[in-house]
Amino acid sequence: MNNLFVYCEIEDGIVADVSLELLTKGRSLATRLGCRLEAIAAGTKLDGIGAQVFPYGVDVLHVFDDPRLFPYTSLPHTSSLVNLFTEEKPQIALMGATSIGRDLGPRVSSALTSGLTADCTSLEIGDHEEKKENKVYKDLLYQIRPAFGGNIVAWIINPECRPQMATVREGVMKKEILNPSYKGETIKHDVNKYVNDTDFVVNVIERHMEKSKTNIKGSPIIIAGGYGVGSKENFELLHKLAAVLGGEVGASRAAVDAGFTDHDRQIGQTGVTVRPKLYIACGISGQIQHIAGMQESAMIISINNDPNAPINTIADYVINGTIEEVIPKMIKYYKKNSK
Repeated sequence: MNNLFVYCEIEDGIVADVSLELLTKGRSLATRLGCRLEAIAAGTKLDGIGAQVFPYGVDVLHVFDDPRLFPYTSLPHTSSLVNLFTEEKPQIALMGATSIGRDLGPRVSSALTSGLTADCTSLEIGDHEEKKENKVYKDLLYQIRPAFGGNIVAWIINPECRPQMATVREGVMKKEILNPSYKGETIKHDVNKYVNDTDFVVNVIERHMEKSKTNIKGSPIIIAGGYGVGSKENFELLHKLAAVLGGEVGASRAAVDAGFTDHDRQIGQTGVTVRPKLYIACGISGQIQHIAGMQESAMIISINNDPNAPINTIADYVINGTIEEVIPKMIKYYKKNSK
């Protein structure tokens, strides 16, 4: 078994953030294993992809450039990866837990009978001892993810089958350039060698894409509200504080389910994962499902009238009080003391 592969999602010639995050993590895992990091790009007009991915430490870029491969459809992309992996025999294959990754990953793993762990929050390399068989497996991929509704953290391994496959949600891993001048090799594949004409049976006639109205993932300051905020009207206080601080408003699932705010603001295991410089948690109890989406924040301030709320255990600062009391004071004093 050979190298570590990352499937890169591409839209309008731009590699998706989740793919760059996986390349960052993949580089560290490949270094730990002493193998090469290889990336896969499938679509059309891919000449600029190398310049985007090589700085992340990619040793080899596999390019499948064909107008028929864009936009994404299941069959040709599956055939490309299945046949490539059959040739290259990677030990690890990673892709984003996006709508594409959740469609492509299971198809590829099923065809290769390799198995797949979905929605991982962490990936590590380690050994495993099977005591019954008195056997030690070296350098396995630990695929770590919440399970049973987030009540436990499962460490999943795949000792026998290859590649070891996992999907990872956007924002869970850090995106970090290894070396701006890093140079890798580009291999351009003949698509007709890997894909049959029958794989192009589906033709996308028209696409409609609507960008999110919020930019929670990119905001350095997030004011997040939970069920404890109490009402949709009280959420307006969070919006006012966010406007003053130049931040974005987020929410827990309980607040979204209660109708206090929109779903695209949801943070946590079933929402987005964020890592802002400042995270102000307002009326959030701190269930593990929510903490999984924000625990990497640089600074966490908890505003809660329950001094024993679980969120307080990971907060850098805790303010005991109600939202109605605390938020207006924060707005007032920030306005007064900021230039």
